[in-house]
Amino acid sequence: MLDREGPVPLYKQVADMVRDQIERGELKAGDPVPSEATLEKDYEIARTTARRVARELREMGLAYTVQGEGTFVGRPGTPRSPAKLPLYQKIAEEVAQRIQRGEIAPNRAIPGEKVMMRQYGVAKVTVRQAVAHLREQGWVFTVPYRGTYVTSPEKWPINQGS
Repeated sequence: MLDREGPVPLYKQVADMVRDQIERGELKAGDPVPSEATLEKDYEIARTTARRVARELREMGLAYTVQGEGTFVGRPGTPRSPAKLPLYQKIAEEVAQRIQRGEIAPNRAIPGEKVMMRQYGVAKVTVRQAVAHLREQGWVFTVPYRGTYVTSPEKWPINQGS
């Protein structure tokens, strides 16, 4: 699949594969480009290489990035595909589901910023948006210089849909 020994940098090879998906119509204007974490896993590349893929697609004029939400097919201002939650909301939803399932108990810390940045392949600002979203919904509370903890179940949102 990837020529790891050849002269073409890996990020250019992966960007060309994503470009092919766009040209074949598998990815349409407004669709999200695979996340850094997805590219890392699917192509077994480093995070910095995955980040350069998005930059390369932007330079080709095939994609644009919205801070905290991801990279999308098309030029800036292209309407995004409907029913796509911003990335920070997807992360918050996943953490809320872990809380509901009892994987993270009340009064216990949720994963820290660095852990979540690695796990989801996102920037610190995206993790902070996700945690703020969880806090606004009542799932967690933050203790300065200590961390963010799960609230007691009676404080959880009544509509646990998101």
